[in-house]
Amino acid sequence: MTPTPSIWMIGDLQGCHHPLNQLLALPEISADPGTQFWFAGDLINRGPDSLATLKTVMALGDRAISVLGNHDLHFLGVVAGVRKPGKSDTLDDILNAPDAQEMIDWLRHRPLAHYSQRHLLVHAGVLPTWSVAKTLELSSEIETILRGPNWQAKLKKMYGNEPTYWDDDLRGGKRMRVIINALTRMRMCNRQGHMELSQKGAPISTDQLMPWFDVPDRVIQDDTVVFGHWSTLGLMLRPDAICLDSGCVWGRQLSAVRLHDHKLVQIDCHGHPEQRHQSQTASPST
Repeated sequence: MTPTPSIWMIGDLQGCHHPLNQLLALPEISADPGTQFWFAGDLINRGPDSLATLKTVMALGDRAISVLGNHDLHFLGVVAGVRKPGKSDTLDDILNAPDAQEMIDWLRHRPLAHYSQRHLLVHAGVLPTWSVAKTLELSSEIETILRGPNWQAKLKKMYGNEPTYWDDDLRGGKRMRVIINALTRMRMCNRQGHMELSQKGAPISTDQLMPWFDVPDRVIQDDTVVFGHWSTLGLMLRPDAICLDSGCVWGRQLSAVRLHDHKLVQIDCHGHPEQRHQSQTASPST
């Protein structure tokens, strides 16, 4: 019987190519040529080498699944002309590459959610009222838009913080924003499960404000939601929720967790000058 390939779930890369190469070369990861990889989004931006990072992930072919993160969507917004580059963006190497269109099209065809073996992969989170099936259904709506012929114009509708909660009757831009904000930006919710998108720092818990995964009566209880996005939360390993963003771009660690047994491996990013510089000049709040 052929053994099932291992799946390693990897946190936010954000253009940190050297730590990614170190991770992929670890004996427990590189020994099996059939090893598969789940990337929790934000492959690019902020770090020193977005182009090489993206090319390395793309070169993994069908062995890699990457969901879109907010930085990946920001890049597509810049390409579409509906978003201006930010001061801390490191996207020019992709935009100026001769094969830029190939990389743009590849990103446009990434999912926003992926589910297998009782693990649901997203970039930021899942609204407490959503089941796994609902999450996949709604993410597919955005995937269809991004892969469509008029995707540039439709991306204009994704910016904004309202509405903050899900309603099946939502249509158009409001529906699109709630889905994208939940899957790629959300960190905190109020007790009713409404997103509090202004909260971007370390997690806090009060009677009315808490991390999305701690909202009472969250629908997804028996599966593990795997996400990144929240470097000030950092690595978190729970049966029902795994956060993989351990702040590589801020000079901390790049984390990977094996799906079947939740074995953890980490690469220290502090020794790389580009990560040290980045951690001193920017705040990991977005």
